[in-house]
Amino acid sequence: MKTSKLDLSELLDSKEVIAGVLNDALQSNDTTILLRTIGYVAKARGIAQISEITGLGRESLYKALNENSHPRFETILKVLNALNVQMTIMPRIHPKRRHMVMAEKRARYRAK
Repeated sequence: MKTSKLDLSELLDSKEVIAGVLNDALQSNDTTILLRTIGYVAKARGIAQISEITGLGRESLYKALNENSHPRFETILKVLNALNVQMTIMPRIHPKRRHMVMAEKRARYRAK
């Protein structure tokens, strides 16, 4: 049986999936994880394309999206816009409540 190498960029095929992956990274409250994830998604979607849309050079993007860098917030917003996603601010849900909300969503999904 022949196996093929998994290309995770193929899974990032819609803005909804990209938003979900980025939201999960944001929920970690770890800027390194968030920056690494934004960089991975940008690379998967094509740094050349992101560069063209944002007006930022490819080298600048690679440097800014390095997990050890401290990019300007403006740069992050430009990259997110180029990925066709946006950040939304909302009240924090207590972890116990979040579990209850997710359970309610799963129950509604199963009921369909």
